[in-house]
Amino acid sequence: MATVVEPTALAALLAALASLLALAAGVLALRRRHLVRAGAGVLLGLLLLALAACFATLGVAVHGYRALTREEVAMTLWTRPVGAQRFEVDVLFPDGRSRSFALAGDQFYVDARILKWHPWANLLGLHTAYELDRIAGRYARLEDERAAARTIFALGRERPVDAFALRQRFAWLAPLLDAEYGSATFASADHPARYEVRVSTTGLLVREVDAFAPPATP
Repeated sequence: MATVVEPTALAALLAALASLLALAAGVLALRRRHLVRAGAGVLLGLLLLALAACFATLGVAVHGYRALTREEVAMTLWTRPVGAQRFEVDVLFPDGRSRSFALAGDQFYVDARILKWHPWANLLGLHTAYELDRIAGRYARLEDERAAARTIFALGRERPVDAFALRQRFAWLAPLLDAEYGSATFASADHPARYEVRVSTTGLLVREVDAFAPPATP
């Protein structure tokens, strides 16, 4: 499962190279006193440079999102109650990373950000992609949800620019992004168990896969 960065990086590089060629042609035309050609070359070069910057920004913005073409496991987790409305969760990600969390509540809750691109954007390698965002404890009773201790942790990675936030701020991304939305799922944590959190183009789902078996240690 690959990230969605490489095609946009290649497009940015090609646009930057084309920009340099256009600017060089403009400078050469200026030296030969062909003012119209010089102006056209410089303008084209600047436009291509702006396009390269857009591709580069897009590449940074989608870094960390994972390309999604079918239903797949986004994480495997193990729940282990340790007290009244207290439990621990061990998480294993598909890339081999693992983390542990101490949560409060009756259930665990996971959400993700999903980006769905228009078909023509697929030519740039931009396919439906997702990034896990948060894991939290969740209470079954609304009264507990309002008054009891809350525990929530980030699952996503920090980045200088994020495509999800950019789409919400800038309407000009609409021709590229068909939709951006959040999806969440939760399940009981009142017994030791192993779960798979799966993701598809329709969102997240959670499935208990077998009786409790602790995660393998490296």
